[in-house]
Formats: sequence, structure tokens, C-alpha cells
Amino acid sequence: MSKALAFYEQKLAEVKQEGIQEGIQEGIQEGIQEGIQEGIQAERRNVIENLLRVRFGSLDTELRVIIEPLLVLSPEEFTPLLLQLSREELLNRFL
Repeated sequence: MSKALAFYEQKLAEVKQEGIQEGIQEGIQEGIQEGIQEGIQAERRNVIENLLRVRFGSLDTELRVIIEPLLVLSPEEFTPLLLQLSREELLNRFL
């Protein structure tokens, strides 16, 4: 019985270690994905801010407020809007 118990404890330890390793791997993957998404979001924010600055000279409070709603759109959607709509049209659309 002692051999069986030792075998069981060894297998249990191996399974625990495998579970820990899988958990670590999943955590690393999730962290990488979150980091990538945050980087993409930050870059999109920079693009929007730069387009607004180029079009309107500066980012005042009103223009800063429309950045968040613009971030929901894809670059293919927000780029033409930022290049074509007037300041008033942008504010009316996104405020």
C-alpha cells in the first residue's frame, strides 16, 4: 500500500506542476495580448490626435472629448471623417 500511496502522491505532484505551468503560460499569453491591444489603442489615439491637430491647429477641450467616441471606429472609418468633416460637423456627430 505504501508504494501505491507514493505513486499516487508523485502523480498528484506532477499534475499540480502541469496545472501550474499551464496557468503560467495562459497568464503570459493574456498579458501579451493585453499589451498588444493597449499598444494598438495608444497608436490609434495618437493618429486621431495628430489628425485633429493638423486639421484644427490644436486640441482644445471640445476636440479632446470626441477622441474616445472616435476610438470605437476602425481607422478606415475615422480617417475620412477626420479629413472631410468640419470641426462643427465632428462635434455635432460625436458629442
